[in-house]
Amino acid sequence: METQQPPGQWDVPPPPAKPPRAVTDVELRVHKRLLWVGTAAYPLRNIARVYTFTLHPKRKEAAFRFLTRALITLAVGIGLSIIGSLTFIDGRSTGTGVLTFVWLVAGAALIYFFVDMLSVVTAQSHYVLAVETAGPSTAMVTSPNPQHLDQLVGYVAGALENPDTEFQVTVERLTINSPTNYHFGDSVNMYGGSGNTGIST
Repeated sequence: METQQPPGQWDVPPPPAKPPRAVTDVELRVHKRLLWVGTAAYPLRNIARVYTFTLHPKRKEAAFRFLTRALITLAVGIGLSIIGSLTFIDGRSTGTGVLTFVWLVAGAALIYFFVDMLSVVTAQSHYVLAVETAGPSTAMVTSPNPQHLDQLVGYVAGALENPDTEFQVTVERLTINSPTNYHFGDSVNMYGGSGNTGIST
């Protein structure tokens, strides 16, 4: 890992040591006045802010959303049951089949909503480094070592002051299935591909 900086400029802290490589690793580097996060490139002149924060799942909101969905599902199921029982008074077998179908669908919906809630409630918080640009994009990466990310903030800030500086470190790709399930602190615009996988690159 090489660090180049013009003489006479303010000292940039040395880059943190690379963590062990893993399947989710991604390279974060500054080269030729571009910040590369994996395969995404950000011109240094367009970077508005670099900072770290803890990304928390919206656990309370997920529980409230489940309760709301469950109540609506039960209300619809009860309503359809009442309508069905009044409509099929003469044809009891037909009415029973319709009611069974209604409650099977309602049960499946409740199971789906419960699993959706559990995916948020059991999700981990992540300490992340965010790079905001003057446009709508924000890149985020994470690391099991918070100090590693805090050091990177200083290092990227140093590269902003000294555009000829170059460095390369390894961080981790953050994969979030649904960014709406997380508190981002400040207003953060996300980008990503299908299913928002690789949101941190």
